[in-house]
Amino acid sequence: MPRPVLQVVAAGLVTACLGAFALGAITAPARSRLPGERVPGEAGQVLEAQEAKPLTDERIIGAAQEEPELTPEEQARLEEEKKAKAEAAALAKAEAEKGAPAGPESAPVIAPPAPTEKAETAPAPPPPKIEEPVF
Repeated sequence: MPRPVLQVVAAGLVTACLGAFALGAITAPARSRLPGERVPGEAGQVLEAQEAKPLTDERIIGAAQEEPELTPEEQARLEEEKKAKAEAAALAKAEAEKGAPAGPESAPVIAPPAPTEKAETAPAPPPPKIEEPVF
């Protein structure tokens, strides 16, 4: 394109941009307020929610499930298990005081044998070449 035509097109674009900016500035509303600012002279109406409930874990996760009541046989079995655990703990504590190992968790740890150096090893053969077919 000839240079004078480009200058006319550029002048038209600049005129359109300046006109749009001017119209936006002229038609903009008066100074607005920031979030949280009150309207001057006007008191806002206080809203109160009648059915509002706080957000709790129960509402998020759901109501807690109650555990079923245990029968006397189950209670007796649980008490026996607790007693057995307490006796085992007391026995382990007594063994620990004597210095003897109390169970498999305190058994001595055996280190794996150290690797021995071998004489020169042959290098690994290269992987086989896979030829792709020509398409």
